[in-house]
Amino acid sequence: MGLAAPDTAAAIGVCGAPSRVAGRSGSRDADAPAPRGSRAGRLLAHMRRGGSRITKPEDHRVNEEIRVSPVRLIDNEGEQLGIVQLEEAREKADQVGLDLVEVAPDAKPPVVRLMDFGQWKYEQAKKRKEAKKKQHTVEVKQVKFRPKIEEHDFDFKTRHAREFIDDGNKVKVVVMFRYRELRRPELGEELLDRIAEELDDVAQVQSRSGLGEGRNMEMVLVPKGWDV
Repeated sequence: MGLAAPDTAAAIGVCGAPSRVAGRSGSRDADAPAPRGSRAGRLLAHMRRGGSRITKPEDHRVNEEIRVSPVRLIDNEGEQLGIVQLEEAREKADQVGLDLVEVAPDAKPPVVRLMDFGQWKYEQAKKRKEAKKKQHTVEVKQVKFRPKIEEHDFDFKTRHAREFIDDGNKVKVVVMFRYRELRRPELGEELLDRIAEELDDVAQVQSRSGLGEGRNMEMVLVPKGWDV
């Protein structure tokens, strides 16, 4: 199943650590640590230090997709539970209401972890989205209004402004006056107030200018949470 590798093993937080699982007859003691020089041992030590496990997306198998037994089991708090048979690991996942996810398929034995897989995927998607925003080149998009704009035009233009903001861009709102409209600058002020209020859930005002000597009023909006 394809997904990006976890940032850290400890980053996948699910409340309630399960108790230790005893190993079955013939398997290594469940409480025995992985050999220090083994691949699994190095992985577990790296995870305890907060390191990340680099895996390809296709490396992750979940629940019934996991076939190899025995496995080295880690609980949702990052604690090693030892080497157990695969069926025993699945039973433990069922008991605590979590998924069993293969996080180190090439280790001997493979390392599996208890986690809320759906929540984990959501958190990873959120992190990728945030990282994409940071890499985004900010553009200034311009949206023009008239002081006496019709309601459907207002909705259409503010909807576009919202889309620009959602994409991580700035929006320059320009209210353009005709000659006779210059006598009523309060119309432009009221319109800018209304636009700012309409987009208040996603945007904040970075700058705003009055009519002055020109024929336009302007306001620059940026995504919510930016430094202004």
